[in-house]
Amino acid sequence: MFRNVFISILGASLLVAAPAKATFDVDSIVRDGLPVFEMPAEAYPTQSCTSRSQAVDQVRRRGDVQRVISAETKVSGGREVHHIRYQTKDGKIKTQRVQGCRV
Repeated sequence: MFRNVFISILGASLLVAAPAKATFDVDSIVRDGLPVFEMPAEAYPTQSCTSRSQAVDQVRRRGDVQRVISAETKVSGGREVHHIRYQTKDGKIKTQRVQGCRV
């Protein structure tokens, strides 16, 4: 609550101090109601990463999965990769890879 009030007051004070004819670059983005310019790529919001249990649930939701045999997490290229082995309803053993978090 306090943070929202503080941001509102801060935003209002910036609007009062800003010139009346302020223009913004077309490539700018807005964060918390204020324009942000030239943010580095790592500062942009990214998708939340997938945990191993979420990866297992994702594989279980497939229609042909009878049971999950194993779930192993490996690191490849600076990112976790979850290897989920499962058995299909017709008895075949398959492996599904799911992207995880950056490390």
